[in-house]
Amino acid sequence: MSDKNKNNPYAQASGAYGQQAREGVNQRELEGQLLIKAANEIQKLRDRWDEATPSDIDDILAYNRKLWMVFFDTAVENPENEEDRSIDLRNNIVNLCNFIFKRSVNILADPKKEKLTVLIDINREVAAGLLAKPSNEGGTPPKPEQPSSGGTNTSA
Repeated sequence: MSDKNKNNPYAQASGAYGQQAREGVNQRELEGQLLIKAANEIQKLRDRWDEATPSDIDDILAYNRKLWMVFFDTAVENPENEEDRSIDLRNNIVNLCNFIFKRSVNILADPKKEKLTVLIDINREVAAGLLAKPSNEGGTPPKPEQPSSGGTNTSA
């Protein structure tokens, strides 16, 4: 990696993503693992909300937004993958990304830990779909790993 890219987190993430792809990690699996990581980080934030600083909240939500921006960009800018993604699926991805972005801004404007629950749930559900094995058609996708600190409160 060039010296210029050492200080650029986007270049570092892109390089790591590309390296994983070259080493044979399935893209869907990688995306699912990253969504689980983001969900677990948001869950930790929710669990320790009273100790969280505005910077903690911003950092974790920014990571999640950047992850979802990759999905957004892929849905909008890669028409060559049309055989893999129907126009309806691409529209659904864009709509889901827009919801994630708006919810994140809403949390930053009016911080309440209950608002994090939907982000955690969406990340985990999408990850479960990405991590489901294609040979499991018609079956139930595996549930992503839950942090041992409790679970997700879905009452919000």
